[in-house]
Amino acid sequence: MADNYVAYAGTYTLGSSIGIHLYDVDVKEGQLEERKVFPVNNSSHLCISQNGKFLYSIADEGVAVFAIEPDGNLEKINQIDIRGMRGCYLSVDPTGKYLFVAGYHDGKVTLIHTHHDGRLGSEVDGVFHRGIGSVVERNFRPHVSCVRSTPDGRYVCAVDNGIDQMKIYRISDEGKLKLADILRCQLGSAPRMIRFSADGRFAYLACELANVIRVLRYNPDRQDDIFEEIQSISTTSSNVDAAHDATSAICFAKNGEYLFASVAGDNVATMFHVDRETGILEKRFSLPVSGEYPKDLQPFPGGDFIASVNHESGTITTFHVDYENSIMLMKGKPVRLDTPNCILFTRPGE
Repeated sequence: MADNYVAYAGTYTLGSSIGIHLYDVDVKEGQLEERKVFPVNNSSHLCISQNGKFLYSIADEGVAVFAIEPDGNLEKINQIDIRGMRGCYLSVDPTGKYLFVAGYHDGKVTLIHTHHDGRLGSEVDGVFHRGIGSVVERNFRPHVSCVRSTPDGRYVCAVDNGIDQMKIYRISDEGKLKLADILRCQLGSAPRMIRFSADGRFAYLACELANVIRVLRYNPDRQDDIFEEIQSISTTSSNVDAAHDATSAICFAKNGEYLFASVAGDNVATMFHVDRETGILEKRFSLPVSGEYPKDLQPFPGGDFIASVNHESGTITTFHVDYENSIMLMKGKPVRLDTPNCILFTRPGE
């Protein structure tokens, strides 16, 4: 593999961090070397445009967009207000026409039009979720924690951590979000994040407080029950009290053959083998990430290494993954930065 990969890490900016940290990536050794920092107020989540040319970031002021230069440096293009409280999650639809913003604090799903030159346009639509979840401080009102399109672009899935639901929308010809179905989860389970298999037939819904991954079969042609559960599997190690843990992120590696979950409290990364024909998960290990509150984790390009973003300990730790023997080994010293939230890898120019 070529060595011109870079990584971007988004941070809160209450301490010494000032925004998005840019790292040069050593793919062969699983190492990160910081190069530069780009100021953004509380960059809690990042995503890259479908064409790979632009980086979107949550900011206190709404959403900021940057052009990714050939060397990986960022040049700010513009920034827009989302007419609500600060978002927590970003994604783009398969066409690259829309940017989705999840609103944890106000329970809002925001749909933004994107321009070909990278500029963010106006808000096309915004929907506030309503309802209550279980009677606890954390999730007694809507908290949209993740919004992602299905791979075929037919539906938009809005995962609501507060009311224990995933609302499923269609986008009308006028760009409006129209409710198509609701997947209801167990009260207090707190669904947090969804990912799809590469072929789009299965979805994996991580539940933060129940500490399980719900494996769902995607049935796009149904009028209801668009998602059908076929498995629920624990994300924690076997020797802990899961009531004190919180599943925080999931990601695929090795072309979708493996799925990883990070669990705060337990402070582990759990690896599953994915049966790509049936969608079923088989747990292979739950091992420490050598940090506190692994808020995000992502595989290095190629998948031989994985990075854990440890929010409370202020580190990114990297590990070599031995898939054959189901183990991971720490690689080098932790990278230090205050309150990191997320990380993503890319090769500029692709």
